[in-house]
Amino acid sequence: MKKILLAAASAAFAVALLAGCQSTPDAEKPADVEERKPTPPPTTKPIPPTTIPSAPITDPSKDPRLKDPANILSKRSIYFDFDSDAIKAEFVPLVDAHAGFLRQYKTAKMLIQGNADDRGSREYNLGLGKRRADAVKKRLVLLGATESQIESVSLGEEKPVCTQQTEECWARNRRADILYGGEF
Repeated sequence: MKKILLAAASAAFAVALLAGCQSTPDAEKPADVEERKPTPPPTTKPIPPTTIPSAPITDPSKDPRLKDPANILSKRSIYFDFDSDAIKAEFVPLVDAHAGFLRQYKTAKMLIQGNADDRGSREYNLGLGKRRADAVKKRLVLLGATESQIESVSLGEEKPVCTQQTEECWARNRRADILYGGEF
């Protein structure tokens, strides 16, 4: 009988102990909410539709879109801000269109030549030109072109399109030029 009483007392003690450890929930307070405002989309010009030629073209360099001044694919230079390798928003549609061309023609080859203006040392400008060419290559690959289709090189300040010492002239030299197989 003592054993039963002792067992019952132990059980009651355990229940009381567990009940004492139970915590009571505090009144729930709402979580802080971050207030966000919508960001406007970047202001870029719409991409004009490109038409695919009706007859199948086996040689990508013969595609008439590459020479048609009304087609975005005829544009081959991407311009950069001073001391920057970031592709400007206004040139994103141009790079995207060339990525689509490379996706369409898996045999097409492209050379991207990175350029810089003549401010800065020769070594620095070679490095900056390479970073600019690589930035364009990276975007093309992210959009579906293959690494084997694209080669990126730097010409630094060695191939200027303008030689005057003005901001307008320097801006024209800060660029990456796109060339397709057969053009280099």
